[in-house]
Amino acid sequence: MNAREKALLVVSELREALMRIPLGLTEEVCDVLLKADEIFVAGAGRSGLMARAFCMRLMHLGLRSYMVGEVVTPNLRSSGVLVICSGSGETKSLVSMAEKAVSLGAPIVLVTINPDSTVGKLASVIVKIDAPSPKALKEGDIVSIQPMGNLFEQSLLLYLDIVIMVLMDRMNIDKNNMFSRHANLE
Repeated sequence: MNAREKALLVVSELREALMRIPLGLTEEVCDVLLKADEIFVAGAGRSGLMARAFCMRLMHLGLRSYMVGEVVTPNLRSSGVLVICSGSGETKSLVSMAEKAVSLGAPIVLVTINPDSTVGKLASVIVKIDAPSPKALKEGDIVSIQPMGNLFEQSLLLYLDIVIMVLMDRMNIDKNNMFSRHANLE
């Protein structure tokens, strides 16, 4: 199989994964985000990198967003929301964060492969992305030509970008407004 054929298969996998997410779920995610005073975003590994990109776009929208673990991240309160990006939903540090959010009365949005995970049981809103993961493999799962958690991580980034686009519409913000908040100390 040549590179072009692989590219077509990857794009097909991404399309299939994104089309399986229920339409109204994105609106529900946006409702929770827009009600929050502050948005805290967490993820580990490659999922954490996708979460970081999402947090930056939230800031470009003018929303108070923070990446958990940064030294400038304030404390979570009940008026905030915690967005967790985790394929397995079992990463110990993320489970601990979810438990803390619940104890504070803050809602959790989870984007995951595994809604029945420990974090899933604590989450207020769960977005399931159908993708295979070596950490959460079950019989009958979707198969990907890509290695490891690639399909989840790619779908995660695209899904979170779609959330940003829906928020842009709901907030009546265009890309020029967003660019006005782009870093200028580069």
